[in-house]
Amino acid sequence: MRPTRRAILIAALGLVVALLPTAVSPRLWPLWPVYLGAMALALGTDALAAPRRGGVSCSAEVPGTIYIGEEEEAVLTVRVPSNRRVPVAVAVDLSDRLVPQPLLRGRASAAGSPLRFRLVPTRRGRIVVERAWIRYAGPLGLMAAVVPVDLRKQAAVVPNILPVKTAALRFLTDREFRAGLKIERYKGDGTELDSLREYTPGDDHRSMDWKSSARHRKLVTRQFRAERNHQVVIAIDTGHLMCEPLAGIPKVDHAVNAALLLAYISLRAGDRVGLATFDSRFGLFVEPKGGERGFQILSQMASKVDYSDRDTNYTLGLTSIAQRLSRRSLIVVLTDFVDTISAELMVENLDRLSRRHLVLFVALQDPGLAATAAGEPATLLDLNRAVVAGGLLRDREVVLKRLRRLGIYPIDAEPAAVSPRLINAYLDIKRRERI
Repeated sequence: MRPTRRAILIAALGLVVALLPTAVSPRLWPLWPVYLGAMALALGTDALAAPRRGGVSCSAEVPGTIYIGEEEEAVLTVRVPSNRRVPVAVAVDLSDRLVPQPLLRGRASAAGSPLRFRLVPTRRGRIVVERAWIRYAGPLGLMAAVVPVDLRKQAAVVPNILPVKTAALRFLTDREFRAGLKIERYKGDGTELDSLREYTPGDDHRSMDWKSSARHRKLVTRQFRAERNHQVVIAIDTGHLMCEPLAGIPKVDHAVNAALLLAYISLRAGDRVGLATFDSRFGLFVEPKGGERGFQILSQMASKVDYSDRDTNYTLGLTSIAQRLSRRSLIVVLTDFVDTISAELMVENLDRLSRRHLVLFVALQDPGLAATAAGEPATLLDLNRAVVAGGLLRDREVVLKRLRRLGIYPIDAEPAAVSPRLINAYLDIKRRERI
């Protein structure tokens, strides 16, 4: 047990009592020992009346799985051996992959009282609710005890697939998306021959089948369907630049979420999807797979995408991916860069990769960069920051223009806009039969 702030303030009043004999009359000196005795009696009584430390307990309910970028609620049940409801303050020790939470306050009794707090993950992996520090005071509020309770509750932080199905349902209602999902006929779409039918006014003359028309002695047109079973490989850069936080979570987690959404849409469209990661070394590689089983495998492997503090080696990473592909594929590269100098080697290797494959380049843009460049500077330091931010944005646009000239699809967007733009680009590529 230890004195509370209230006890310290009351004890400080004893200084006034101690000065009374010298300031008023020497005969008042007995007030000082009386005051000390009363204070000691109050502290002792409060300590004896406080609940026993050995009876204090605590348990925690933590969800087994937490999605990165989402908040989950955990419940802490505190029990204090007392018939009355005792005010308690609880501090919870969380692992470094969780955002620290403020002090929890409430009232607890022997029946137990729930205290709710948030679990906000900042990285994927295993998180631990390690320990609770329970502080409670006696009836007078003069003495308090702090009881540590080990909890050791663990949970897994996995890639966020909650928006995947939500966005997928929205795209599934889109007429353009269904062009690759099942056989439907749209003028000018697709290259696979589906059937022949009699010509009707308004049909594209380029779809005329003259040999069949001569054989049937009437005009016949060819009907096409969108091709399926294309190969899509999603390459995620896990270097140190991608591990910097953006909107609260690392860039690589934004990339993983966008990759899973694209994988879900592509698999539903009948394509085969693979996954690859790289930093200074080549990391994971999942052969392109199709169907629902393919998405399960990709989800499991995406949860194993690790963080790295190493520089990205585009030569090794993109070359290793190209060596593992035997047919033309759509390769989606999710990465980021700073300026034209650091992007030089990246552009060179993307150019080499695009000679055989169709490359979709996705860069994650920091929303604070555009805000700094466009903001009105109030000081000389703000002006300096705005000039630097504007220069970085111009460098990004130079790199994106180079990629467009090389026949690469570039996307440079903030985290919230990456997934919609990525899906729209994929659907446009499907519609134009570029793979």
